[in-house]
Amino acid sequence: MTDTTDGAALLDEVEDFHRRFNVFPTEAAYVAVTLWDAHAHLLDAFDSTPRLAFLSPEPGSGKSRALEVVETLVPRSMAAVDASAAALFRSVSGVDGGRPTILFDEIDTIFGPKAGENEQLRGFINAGHTRGREMYRCVGDGANQQVQGFPAYCAVAVAGLGSLPATIMTRSVIIRMRRRARNEKVEAFRTRIHVREGNQLRDRLARWAETIQEQVTDVFPEMPEGVADRPADVWEPLIAIADAAGGDWPHRAREACATLVKASQANDKGSIGIRLLTDLRDHVLSGIDRLPTVAILDRLNALDDAPWADFNGKPLDSRRLSRMLSEYVTADGEPVASRNIKTGGSVLKGYYSTDLYDAWQRYCPPPPESPLLPLPESEHTD
Repeated sequence: MTDTTDGAALLDEVEDFHRRFNVFPTEAAYVAVTLWDAHAHLLDAFDSTPRLAFLSPEPGSGKSRALEVVETLVPRSMAAVDASAAALFRSVSGVDGGRPTILFDEIDTIFGPKAGENEQLRGFINAGHTRGREMYRCVGDGANQQVQGFPAYCAVAVAGLGSLPATIMTRSVIIRMRRRARNEKVEAFRTRIHVREGNQLRDRLARWAETIQEQVTDVFPEMPEGVADRPADVWEPLIAIADAAGGDWPHRAREACATLVKASQANDKGSIGIRLLTDLRDHVLSGIDRLPTVAILDRLNALDDAPWADFNGKPLDSRRLSRMLSEYVTADGEPVASRNIKTGGSVLKGYYSTDLYDAWQRYCPPPPESPLLPLPESEHTD
């Protein structure tokens, strides 16, 4: 018997189920989470699986509830609070029960500032983003150990306070949760009742997923303008599913993609090196073709909401500035370095904007208001 499920109507039902128990910050979040639920049933159709991250600055923001609702809708859900990397990749590679959907609550206890690096877990979550990636470990005893590869590809959703390592953030759909306002009401989640309701939707998603498997396999949908590289990898599976569902889902998915990618880029300060480059471009050397190092440091250390005045316990100095900028190169391929600047009859060491222009173009996010324009050609070396 041919399955005639209306994919758009089914996704509407899944979205409505979330709305009963979750207050998400934007309409885009409901769209993204609903499509993520569906994509967990179709992992083998895609080259990668985005991580889903519910993050907030404070407790009581609905993160755990959101993860609980997701748990009812995805295949073979596996709660993984405090699970080791070894346990997780053995669960993914196990032959019994199929590939799990891993759900990490309180992820801040794993990657938070007091939790250490947890490189193995970070490696597992990163490796499992891409189909075909394996984690290699030595198995056996003593001299009889052998290297064995463990599959890591699986869907992962997390919830926690604060942020995540940058390598995970760039592989994730980020939902920034917040506490409910007094006028925002949700239905109480009753495990004995609502898990069963969610599981019924889960089973219907699974049956529908079987009917569209070929339709979404190896499909590379048209992305919203400006979404490319890693953000496109994250969103391609979700948009492919929206296209297969039809109705208004293709339009809503692309709107959600553009909204959440833009929000993620606005919140992403990048590495400390990219933060330095961006502050130099936007606040220190804006409209200036050269500036002595002492003046650059004064301006950096005076910036509000910037790390430079208390950088590892003391203000940023010329030695650290030089070391950080030397990691980048000029348009000629030479490391960025200070040069002589003539000022008022004396010569001081400082930096030229043209030496940083190539790094600004390659690493910094677009300026907030206008595109980065070429610097005047009047700059010259004294």
